[in-house]
Amino acid sequence: MKNYNSKKIIFYIFIFFISLILVGFIGAIIRLINIPAIFITVIIIGVLTYYKKSDWLQQNFESFFKIKTNKNPLDLSLISKKKAADKSLEGIDQLITLINDEVKAKALKDEKNRVSLELERGDIILVVFGIGSSGKTSLIRTLLKRIVGDVSAEMGSTKSNKSYRLKLKGIHRGIRIIDTPGILEAGREGREREKMALIQARKADLMLVVIEGDLRSTETKAIRNLSNLGKRLILVLNKIDLRGENEEKRLIEVLNTRCCDFIESKDIVCTSASPQTIAIPGKKPYQPNPEINSLIRRLATILHEEGEELIADNILLQCSNLGKKGKILLTKQRSYAAKKCIDKYGWLSSGVLILTPLPIIDMIAAAAVNAQMVIEIANIYGVDITKERAKSLALSVGKTLATMGLVKGSVTLISSTLHLSLPTYIVSKVIQGISVSWLTRIAGASFITYFQQDQNWGDGGIQEIVEYHYKLNKRDEYFKSFIKRAYERVIDPLVGNKFKRLPPKSRGQREEES
Repeated sequence: MKNYNSKKIIFYIFIFFISLILVGFIGAIIRLINIPAIFITVIIIGVLTYYKKSDWLQQNFESFFKIKTNKNPLDLSLISKKKAADKSLEGIDQLITLINDEVKAKALKDEKNRVSLELERGDIILVVFGIGSSGKTSLIRTLLKRIVGDVSAEMGSTKSNKSYRLKLKGIHRGIRIIDTPGILEAGREGREREKMALIQARKADLMLVVIEGDLRSTETKAIRNLSNLGKRLILVLNKIDLRGENEEKRLIEVLNTRCCDFIESKDIVCTSASPQTIAIPGKKPYQPNPEINSLIRRLATILHEEGEELIADNILLQCSNLGKKGKILLTKQRSYAAKKCIDKYGWLSSGVLILTPLPIIDMIAAAAVNAQMVIEIANIYGVDITKERAKSLALSVGKTLATMGLVKGSVTLISSTLHLSLPTYIVSKVIQGISVSWLTRIAGASFITYFQQDQNWGDGGIQEIVEYHYKLNKRDEYFKSFIKRAYERVIDPLVGNKFKRLPPKSRGQREEES
């Protein structure tokens, strides 16, 4: 700021002397140097003090002193993305404090720390994939001008990730090349190596996929999946020395057609990393030089024009993926805790209803939705809710259960499933109690959806959510599991060894009776 002020003062002094010279020149012409001339000089200086209001004068001023007031738009973009990444990492720190599982929380924190270091790293990460024995390692060897691994025709010659470093002229950052195991290899070991390769893909700024011919549907799908990770991708057609010029053009056209929706035509490059020797009768075999200049030029262009942007995008993408991973962990944790809470209140409500001496068929909907349960689920999802609000939500869901006919429907469903040799009054109470527990599950699941959606029932409203969970819990796998729990929690403790229990009816029997 001081430097800028001093330049400003110098500028005004310079303008003052220029004005005096100009006035003197004018005075010499008109042979008059008097008060009007000085007055004109003062006016000129006054106008110049407001030079900021004049665009052209400001531009001349900046040009004169070589002051750049505006930063490169790319620099502003990178700064913005770095700030967004920092903010995302802060959000991940908050997520970590909410995760109860210490092992998972530590793993997430370690990954977050790794991404934090990525913000300050120096090299551009280039990950190389290969479809089978496409010459991927030979290509890297040629790029580095030294042997970096076993090069053989057998698939899977690269058994693990290997890292190398090179410099390209005109690129101030180094390039770290990561050689990954081939993808789409057969067998368990091949699948494990492919999994390891995909982990590296998520860390890449730029990806090379090396192929040796036309792509099958599975190969196209695998490359598309790599592109869907949100990374820039170059497709390298290797071993072009084995084909004629016409065949090469045909392959390029085919690849453009297959990959046009996720790879630009200029990012499909032909190479010959390790050309085959040519036999010459009576002479020593001729070894052609590798042809990778087109790839080097394309890499240099991309890294020079987009290198910094690729790094920023990659780090931002990693932050986003890490945030999603943390949210998934937190969602699972909250869902598990909420379901335990619902299970507890479901069986409590069931027990209370069974012990109630009055006819309670009209009270089932109210008993199934407990305001305290709503408060506890809200707290699990980090929502502070008043008792009055909880009661209002409970009443709304209870009314929905009743008006949709789900109460009577659940009682009918439970009674058609259970087959008990018990006195009538006990059977009635047991059926009503178990119906309450089942409806509590439906109501509780509806509240979970409500709090997961930031206290929003969605476009379909409360009725759509309740109906969805009713149908979900009615499915055979969920319903059978619930009936098994009902026997364990309600029926067996109630009847003891005095009554014989018959097995639950099958779905076919229930449908016949209904």
